[in-house]
Amino acid sequence: MQSVVAIVGRPNVGKSTLFNRLIGEKKAIIDNISGVTRDRIYGYSEWNGKQFSVIDTGGFVKDSSDIFEQAIATQVKIAVEEADAIIFMVDVATGITDLDDQVSDLLRRSQKKVFVAVNKVDNNSRLLMANEFWSLGFENTFFLAAISGSGTGELLDALCEFLPEPVADENPDLPRLAIIGQPNVGKSSLTNALLGEERNIVTEIAGTTRDSINSLYNKFGKKFILVDTAGIRKKAKVHENLEFYSVLRAIRAIEEADVCLMMIDAMSGIESQDLAIISLVIKRNKGLVVLVNKWDLKKDKETNTARDIEDKIKQKMAPFNDVPIAFISVLEKQRISRALDLALEVYENRTRKIKTSEFNEFIQETIERVPPPSHRGRFIKIKYGTQLHLAYPAFTLFCNYPESVKPAYKGYIENQLRKKFNFSGVPIRIFFRKK
Repeated sequence: MQSVVAIVGRPNVGKSTLFNRLIGEKKAIIDNISGVTRDRIYGYSEWNGKQFSVIDTGGFVKDSSDIFEQAIATQVKIAVEEADAIIFMVDVATGITDLDDQVSDLLRRSQKKVFVAVNKVDNNSRLLMANEFWSLGFENTFFLAAISGSGTGELLDALCEFLPEPVADENPDLPRLAIIGQPNVGKSSLTNALLGEERNIVTEIAGTTRDSINSLYNKFGKKFILVDTAGIRKKAKVHENLEFYSVLRAIRAIEEADVCLMMIDAMSGIESQDLAIISLVIKRNKGLVVLVNKWDLKKDKETNTARDIEDKIKQKMAPFNDVPIAFISVLEKQRISRALDLALEVYENRTRKIKTSEFNEFIQETIERVPPPSHRGRFIKIKYGTQLHLAYPAFTLFCNYPESVKPAYKGYIENQLRKKFNFSGVPIRIFFRKK
């Protein structure tokens, strides 16, 4: 399971600058997730062969009377609790402040591995000044300048040395399904319903986090790994913080899965936080099935039919709305088997490989039907394409002016791909390159 690293510290010490440095050029996969007190940013980094998720938190202000700062402080505490390692950022220009001491106290109590990053150390004078931060009492202290990248390599070396090695998958050929969603939508109930009482055919697989269990499901001709995130502990009193907590858990489950079963409450419908979690699934190129749970409790089925609700969900999910949706009741065990069938179908769609000759025949038919529009007098000629060897559907098309291909035409090719080869429930990536 991929590790989670949180960047914490008081306001204006350079946390976001370091965050951007850690994720490098992959700025397209930063997620600005609304629905919490302030936008929360998640990204992904790789160093020395190890991949990890990065959380950019707000500035910590303990015991503040400002509601905004109180909410940020609470969310920082949640991030610290969920992270595997902490980067504690301080500013050499201002020295150690009372707020730095407060953050230090919080981190010592958490008993998490802490890496102190003394920022803005960009000359010899500041290098001498930075030595005062050893007094905070943390063994792993590094001097760096996030804006230029100086010293970040040493920090990352030490961080990755601490992070665990990737665990070899004991069942690499089996689909991995994760049950995700907001609190109280029935995730744990669905897991229990699937595993049932026949514990003799369930095998616990080691190497998971303290709050998730990976189980081997082998019933009724279906065999896969079930990733259960073990529910959200109701520690936060504020709804926004509980939602933030659920996103942190979802990150771990999404990273480990091939297909995510996104559970939605039929009584409340799809909400902004549901869309935020779904956006994480799409950004990480995972398969997706939407399960509308508690359908048996819905009272207005005659005026608000399943088709109506399905249309509303797909409308809110646009442009990625080629997703199977099932209406289930975990309590009554209604249509659970159908949900599994859909998830396994999406897994097949995600792993589908198309022969190069067949793909190029499709491309030629597609561009003959609707040629790519010219751009500033340039006629775009797509010559050929190929599928990339990735875990999800990704294609490269070679043409004379790749930078001039409009997003609308790229969307047209994607839609035709979905019709021709059935990629329902799976994000498709299309890249244009110069021959």
